Amino acid sequence: MEIVIRNLDDSGNAKEFIDGSSRSAERLRTSYVGLGTYKVGWKWSEHAGKQTDKPSENHIGYIISGSFVVKGVSGEEKIVGPGQAFELSPGHDAWVHGEEPCVALDFGCTQKHESR
Repeated sequence: MEIVIRNLDDSGNAKEFIDGSSRSAERLRTSYVGLGTYKVGWKWSEHAGKQTDKPSENHIGYIISGSFVVKGVSGEEKIVGPGQAFELSPGHDAWVHGEEPCVALDFGCTQKHESR
């Protein structure tokens, strides 16, 4: 398949977190793209990690509106907001910052790369 087009607004792969926040994701040929709307008070470790029973993985994203506080394994915290792209290492945590929901895209690779 040369051209792959998916609609995140009408995704068959949508999930709702225990706080009512939501995320949809679509697989493309070699990657995926997700769209999340995270409510005020949403926190990865509380609302996603507990629900999926998985640790956080490497994460690449882009904030459309609102903002997140992101916390690395070392304890370093930064705020990421509209128009900013980010990459977080495994074991991070993140939560909505302020009084506005956060809308963000996230991206990842669907194929494992072998060492050459």
